[in-house]
Amino acid sequence: MRLWCIFLLPLLCQLAGVRSEDYSDVTVIVRGSETIASTSGEFVCATIDWWPPEKCNYDQCPWGRASVLNLDLTNPLLAKAIQAFSPLRIRVGGSLQDQVLYGTPNLGLPCDPFTKVSSGLFEFSQGCITLERWDDINDLFLNTGAVVTFGLNALQGRHQIRKGVWGGPWNSSNAREFIEYTASKNYPIDSWEFGNELSGSGVGASVAAEQYGKDLVVLQTIVNELYGDSSKPLVVAPGGFYDQKWFAQLLEASGPNVLNAVTHHIYNLGAGEPFLDIMLALLLEKILFLCLCIQGGTQLCLTSILVR
Repeated sequence: MRLWCIFLLPLLCQLAGVRSEDYSDVTVIVRGSETIASTSGEFVCATIDWWPPEKCNYDQCPWGRASVLNLDLTNPLLAKAIQAFSPLRIRVGGSLQDQVLYGTPNLGLPCDPFTKVSSGLFEFSQGCITLERWDDINDLFLNTGAVVTFGLNALQGRHQIRKGVWGGPWNSSNAREFIEYTASKNYPIDSWEFGNELSGSGVGASVAAEQYGKDLVVLQTIVNELYGDSSKPLVVAPGGFYDQKWFAQLLEASGPNVLNAVTHHIYNLGAGEPFLDIMLALLLEKILFLCLCIQGGTQLCLTSILVR
């Protein structure tokens, strides 16, 4: 503790010696008659991801039973946590969402979970969510008042042109049937998000902006048809990293009144590398109480709590 005082005292004395005449008065005028931007009440958000227990990084396999397919929906702590943040926006999505099939009557395939496949995107096969599981998830959302954004599979029907690049139009049939079922049950979906990290050069896979925009027109048409004049969910996209040229081409290709909101991802702390995790854990353990002696004998104690 004394070591901190030794380091900070010279700086403090230097700051205290600055003369008041070195500053001049300024006038700040705030015009509050017009709103430039606003933040919605459900600003706080969390994602329920699709990763199965077999997903591992850096010799760790942390996902366990935390995915859309195996999360314990009856755990009272889960419901209480969602309600504590009310209104909490929950995004159902993540890296594997563009490999998710929906167990609708016309799927034509077994509704199986993800399996580890070395040749698959992110080294996993396609996975499927049953309508029964979707019902259970929506029971949780309805009981807790969650605001739901659901990420749709935007790679369905496309083919891989080369490594990391996919082409061809989106096959909307499975998604349409899933959305139709959801609308028929009156599940309160706030927004349908199209794709996950397929913008620009993408993460694992990418789709050209022009084709992406055309597919958004298809999705918006589906939403308009299935929801009619009722309260319609928003159509949002692309849920990826910002690429100015790609985003501009997307908006031009989709045209007006199609995309209701633009979504993009920012990883301010990176992707979770072990070194950063260790450093953040060390910071979490350090609670620093700095007592500084200010010129004139007044003592100011600053408490700095470093949190992750």
